[in-house]
Amino acid sequence: MRLFLILATSLLHYSAPVQAAENTLAADWTLTTPDGRSVNLQATAQEQTTVIRFWATWCPYCKALMPHLQSIRLEYGESVRILAVSIKEDGDPVEFVASAGYDFTVLPDGDAVADLYDVRGTPGVFVIDQELAIRFDLRKLPRIEPPDIGKSASNSRKAAFRAPYWAAEIRKSIDAVASAASQ
Repeated sequence: MRLFLILATSLLHYSAPVQAAENTLAADWTLTTPDGRSVNLQATAQEQTTVIRFWATWCPYCKALMPHLQSIRLEYGESVRILAVSIKEDGDPVEFVASAGYDFTVLPDGDAVADLYDVRGTPGVFVIDQELAIRFDLRKLPRIEPPDIGKSASNSRKAAFRAPYWAAEIRKSIDAVASAASQ
């Protein structure tokens, strides 16, 4: 177990950010916030690195990743914007985010946008740079299993295990975007 943790930590620290295929551009779209403001991806991405997060209130993986995304939001401040695009929803995403104290831009009714990115399940996470290039796609990460119980673990246990890894990879991608922008 100890060897696994050392190896996993080393991989997280030294691995390159997971990037989508070169020159893959994000589809542009516009959605409306619950208070009626329009959010356009291209306009948002030109102002700041953008994390598009496809999620649902019922998804344990989404719930596990939320606090990590909030810490990213706090760490990077106004240089990063997190768009929480709700899909396949049967709950109240606005209430969920508000009650948890997260300050993401909530965009309900995002199923059509998810289709543009071929997102079939939750969570889906993309990091988009100022040129609309997809710099990170969560689906490209290797699937890791908790070492103590592996594939037989509950979804909540797997989610708690994977979320810090996902967040570290998202941070690497955001840092790579910032580094490329400064050159």
